[in-house]
Amino acid sequence: MIIVLKSNTTADEKKRIIDKVHSLGLKTMVSEGVERSIIGVIGEEDKIRVQPLEAYPGVEQVIAVLSQFKLVSREFKPQSSVVKVKDVAIGGEEIVIMGGPCAIENLQTLREIAVNVKKSGARILRGGAFKPRTSPYSFQGLGVEGLKIMKQVCDEVGLLSVTEVIDPRDVELMAKYVDIMQVGARNMQNFNLLKEIGISKRPVLLKRGMMATIKEFLMSAEYILNEDNFNVILCERGIRTFETYTRNTLDINAVPAIKMLSHLPIVVDPSHGTGKWGLVTPVSRAAVAAGADGLLVEVHVHPEEAVSDGTQSLNTDNFEKMVKEVRAVAEAVGRKI
Repeated sequence: MIIVLKSNTTADEKKRIIDKVHSLGLKTMVSEGVERSIIGVIGEEDKIRVQPLEAYPGVEQVIAVLSQFKLVSREFKPQSSVVKVKDVAIGGEEIVIMGGPCAIENLQTLREIAVNVKKSGARILRGGAFKPRTSPYSFQGLGVEGLKIMKQVCDEVGLLSVTEVIDPRDVELMAKYVDIMQVGARNMQNFNLLKEIGISKRPVLLKRGMMATIKEFLMSAEYILNEDNFNVILCERGIRTFETYTRNTLDINAVPAIKMLSHLPIVVDPSHGTGKWGLVTPVSRAAVAAGADGLLVEVHVHPEEAVSDGTQSLNTDNFEKMVKEVRAVAEAVGRKI
């Protein structure tokens, strides 16, 4: 349920309404708009339906939110959200490019990749320190040492960082080293992890599960927002279908669909979405044309030598070409890189 306030509602009137909702044992989230504010009511709505809230001074109308994802919905916040991470804004006019290796391998390689992706236009360096893999025998990442390498390189080169967190117990540790914590596809419904990240208030990149519906995806985001953390960036990375030629089937439909349903920004991962480096550039163009707010691309100086996901990684020359092509599409749809 949302309570739409009048444009001239006073601070005292707003406080009285919020206090009333709290007295019923319900939670409130306030969305401050350009012209008016909205109070989202979280909890058992039956408690509030018998209360004549429309009679309170300052209330314009009370609207039932039909979707299960309340805080994520455009009903709660009609205007699009922009997640600001230091000097980078995701969800605004600029399409933000994130590039880097699947896994952090060593300081020298990551530094070389970082210098190249920044030169090509990336604002954020991606790289995995903890790697949840299908096989227990595959490379699992460098762990804390990888985090230290990531921070050192980003400080030297002047990039922000994004890397995956896989354990709720690591959230506090990760916050010391990285700018954006990524929740991978396998952990999209790890609700304890989502709650812990929500409590941390840190920016998070939430990937869609490989077999998750859009509704399930948005409900996972709701867990984070319900902890009063609105710094959420969604990521479409492909879903599992009957097709076997590509690693996953990248759901381009999800980009405009989520834009209609939610105020949260959404980026696209064309690397995991296809699994083939030759498809990354054309799919990236399509993602930007569909309205994506950013791209998360795997890049390596020597993909053939990468410890993981080399087949879907662009080399630095191809990454530079991709950014140029994507920039042209961005300009055509009224945006920039």
